[in-house]
Amino acid sequence: MIRTANRLHTVEEYYFSKKLREVRGLIAEGRPVINMGIGSPDLAPSEAIIKSIQDAVLESGAHQYQSYQGLPELREAVADFYSLKFGVTLDASTEILPLMGSKEGIMHISMAFLNEGDVALIPNPGYPTYTSVTKLVGAEAKYYNLTAESGWFPDLEELQEHDLTKVKIMWTSYPHMPTGATATEAQFKKLVAFAKKNDILLVNDNPYSFVLNDSPASILAIDGAKDVALELNSLSKTFNMAGWRVGMVLGNAEHINAVLKVKSNMDSGMFYGIQKGAIEALKSGQEWFDKLNEVYSSRRALMYRLADKLNCTYDTDAVGMFIWAKLPEGSKSAEEFIDEVLYEKNLFITPGTIFGSNGEGYIRFSLCVTEDKIKEAISRF
Repeated sequence: MIRTANRLHTVEEYYFSKKLREVRGLIAEGRPVINMGIGSPDLAPSEAIIKSIQDAVLESGAHQYQSYQGLPELREAVADFYSLKFGVTLDASTEILPLMGSKEGIMHISMAFLNEGDVALIPNPGYPTYTSVTKLVGAEAKYYNLTAESGWFPDLEELQEHDLTKVKIMWTSYPHMPTGATATEAQFKKLVAFAKKNDILLVNDNPYSFVLNDSPASILAIDGAKDVALELNSLSKTFNMAGWRVGMVLGNAEHINAVLKVKSNMDSGMFYGIQKGAIEALKSGQEWFDKLNEVYSSRRALMYRLADKLNCTYDTDAVGMFIWAKLPEGSKSAEEFIDEVLYEKNLFITPGTIFGSNGEGYIRFSLCVTEDKIKEAISRF
C-alpha cells in the first residue's frame, strides 16, 4: 500500500472544501440554500480590467513563460499603489514580489523562514491557513489570544512573559479576519517594536483594507518596519479578482529574495494577461472604491437586520466584507447553531470556531451575497 506523507497527519481538509461539498449536495437535492459563508466576491472586475486581459491575449509572447518576479510594469504599479494609498515607498525591483494569490505567499514565507521545531505565533481567532501551513512545514503553531475586550489586538506584555526563543514568525492580519477589527498606528508601532525585541519576522496579511474602511493602513508605513516585517496583499477583494489569483508580498530585499528562492521552484510565472489586468486594476480611480463600498454598505445594512433576527450582536465599527456576530447568551455551540440554520432555513453561515477556539460563540456572515438573497434570508425568519 502506498502511504501518504506523515505531514498529512497534522492537517485536515480545509473546512470550506468539506462544508461547501455538503452545501452543494443539499442544492443538488433541490434545496434553496443561500450561501453566506465564504468571502468570494460575486461582483465583477471593472470593464477596463476585463478589456486589458482580452487585449493582452493577442499580444506577442503572451503565452510564453513569464518572469518569476512578474512583469516590471506590475511591480511598478504595486509600488505606485502603495505610495498613493498607504504612503509607503517601495523599490519595485527588489522589495515587491507578485504572487498567484496571497494564500500561496503564506506557504512560501513559511518554507523560507521556518525550520522543523521553530514556532509561529498565530492569532486566535485567525485565518486557518496560518496553522495548517505551519504544521505542513514541520513547525509548531503557538496561539496568541484575541478577544472583543482587547479590541481583537494581542496583549504583547503578556506574550512577552512566554519563552519566545524558538519563535521565528508572528502572523497578524489587520484589518483582522474574521472580526473586521483594525489596528491603529500606535498598535502597529507596538507590533514592530515587539518583533524587533524578539528577532521575529512579523507578517501582516492585509487583503481587506479597502472594503468599508475609511482609513486603509499598511504596517510598512511604520518607521523601521521593513527591518522585521513583510506584508501580504491581494487583488481578490479590492478588485473582485479572487479567481484570477493575484497577490503580492512586500518587504526588504533580503526577505523578498528568500521568498523568491522558494517561489521560483514552485511555479513558472503568472499568466501575462492576468498581470496586465492586475496593472489596470491598480490604476483604478477613487470612483471604483466608492462604488464598491456603496454596494457593500447597502448589503451590510441588510445583513445587520438578519443578524438582529438571530438575536446576535455585532460591532458596527468593524470593516471588511464580513459581519462577525456574537450569538445570544445560552445559544447552542456555533457549529450546532449554523447546522440548525442550514437544515431548517437553508442558509449557510460560517461558525466562528473554524478560526480558533476564541471563535466559539460567534458566527460570520459574508457580504458576497446580493441584496435580494439577503432579503430572502430575512424573510425565512
